[in-house]
Amino acid sequence: MAAAQRIVRSLGTSKNVTEDMILILSNFDNRLSTITDLLSTTSAAGAGGGGGGGDAAKCQREEELESSEKIVLRFESQNQQSFPWEESPEEVSEYLCAVDNIIRLTEDMAVMERAESVLQIAMSRLEDEFRHVLIRNTVPLDAGQLYGSIRRYSLSFASNDGNDRDSIDGFETSVEEEESVSCYHERGASLGGDLFVDLVHPEAVLDLKEIADRMIRSGYEKECCQVYSSVRRDVLDECLAILGIERVSIEEVQKIEWRCLDEKMKKWIQAVKVVIRVLLSGEKRLCDQIFAGAGSELIREVCFTETAKGCVLQLLNFAEAIVIGRRSSEKLFRILDMYEALAEAMPDLQMLFSSDGVDFVCNEARGILDGLGEAAKGTFVEFENAVRNETSRKPVQGGEIHPLTRYVMNYVKLLVDYSDSLNVLLEISGENSDNVEADNGSGNLDVRVMSPIGQRLLSLISSLESNIEEKSKVYEDGGMQYVFLMNNILYIVQKVKDSELGKLLGDNWVRKRRGLVRQHATSYLRASWSKVLSCLKDEGVGSGGSSNNISKVTLKERFKNFNLGFEEIYRNQTTWKVPDPQLREELRISISEKVLPAYRAFLGRFGGHLESGRHAGKYIKYTPEDLENYMLDLFEGTPGVLNNTRKKISG
Repeated sequence: MAAAQRIVRSLGTSKNVTEDMILILSNFDNRLSTITDLLSTTSAAGAGGGGGGGDAAKCQREEELESSEKIVLRFESQNQQSFPWEESPEEVSEYLCAVDNIIRLTEDMAVMERAESVLQIAMSRLEDEFRHVLIRNTVPLDAGQLYGSIRRYSLSFASNDGNDRDSIDGFETSVEEEESVSCYHERGASLGGDLFVDLVHPEAVLDLKEIADRMIRSGYEKECCQVYSSVRRDVLDECLAILGIERVSIEEVQKIEWRCLDEKMKKWIQAVKVVIRVLLSGEKRLCDQIFAGAGSELIREVCFTETAKGCVLQLLNFAEAIVIGRRSSEKLFRILDMYEALAEAMPDLQMLFSSDGVDFVCNEARGILDGLGEAAKGTFVEFENAVRNETSRKPVQGGEIHPLTRYVMNYVKLLVDYSDSLNVLLEISGENSDNVEADNGSGNLDVRVMSPIGQRLLSLISSLESNIEEKSKVYEDGGMQYVFLMNNILYIVQKVKDSELGKLLGDNWVRKRRGLVRQHATSYLRASWSKVLSCLKDEGVGSGGSSNNISKVTLKERFKNFNLGFEEIYRNQTTWKVPDPQLREELRISISEKVLPAYRAFLGRFGGHLESGRHAGKYIKYTPEDLENYMLDLFEGTPGVLNNTRKKISG
């Protein structure tokens, strides 16, 4: 309006020119049509009063301007850092009213130039005040109150502390019980649904709005936005630092060792939830409150975007480094956590950056989300291949559970918790379908009704079972092969049965594997005890049932061979380990049921022929009760001691 008035006045030498210019400006913007009234009023006042009335009005406006100017300059002369909002609200109100008057007078042709000069001084003061109020009333972030409970899942990772080898390579030296595993996978803390924090003290928001409103009406919206964005951007940077998010380049992220990178990924996951759902939502709300009013929508969008985009892009930059980084199995869960956190935040992000001019932020986020999905899928495929191709030949001591079995089953058990995301990301390839179908032929599973993650996990476990079958062949002792297979298959069954895997694979799958354990138990008995039991057969000892036909030499040889066979089994198999107490007890019972009745019968029929002779104890070394007690030492994983004088162990 002021510019238009100045144009009309400078061209006002002719009535026709003046009217033409007013018409042109009115067509450009209908708000400028009021110039006609302003000019006609001024002209009429000058003509009617002989100049006296116009001069009086001008003097009145000059007095108003001078009065407002004094108030503005008084604050300048006092050299105050900030307005006394709390100590003397009347002074502040007086200053703001003076600014309102000056803004109004800038539209008056008579005092416009002087009013604009004073307004510039006032705007400089309000700009500084806007900055001071924003900084002084910023509420520090309390990260502790934003987090919910953290759910922990034990995962026996063979962590390599940043070594370039994949974790699977560390299986041979990483046998640990789950109870003692100190490496946990922590899924991110969950935030409350309606979490709300004040970013600026509420009582200061109205003061900020008063200042912003006057700066915008004065045409200083650019300066106002710059101050707001600069201050709030610094605050968000501090919040990221509090949340543990550092400004690092993609190249620097690539060089971080895994244990440290894992911590940074955890912090990133929490930061995404806090920043987008809490901080940026609060920032948007603060913008709407401070810059509320007609015609301020664009200003609100600009202020928020300039404030928030750097924070979001910094988070996305770290995620991009993870996407293009080296893939290894231990990273999969963190990548899935990052994927789920960003996917969950996307609707909020789209609402925050909804304007046409700022959709580049959402486009960047969508690109990173797709990249995280591809990284997760690729890492899972690499894990499948690693399990299938793991070819270590070093036998596990005592035939115990192989580290590969522990690692894979804990890994798979944890993967089930990500079923929703993995079902979206994974596709069943022809090769995987063949593996699943092969298992289906023996496990009575209808793979057609299984989810994508169910099919892939079934294929993965089948690969593990095949690998374990191959690894059993490194044991020269046939009995130990079957103990190794029993230990590992039972461990797989227990992990499936005690988790959501049981629902995916079904009861038939579990029953089939339990039946397989029983088959291996039967094969163990045959491999380990057949030779010993053959010493207790009647054939070859004598004929006709007469004591005269009994060969004492043969009896002595039979008892001697039995003793040697039993003692060898005892020495070896007390060092074998069966961790599951129920399986251990069932094996001992099966051995007792096979050996003890045969020994009692043989001893009853033929023992008397040796007891009367010299050195009978040399051949009949053990009573059935001795044998039963010694059998309690089997599969404990520690060498046993044979001692005829030892204290009998109660069954």
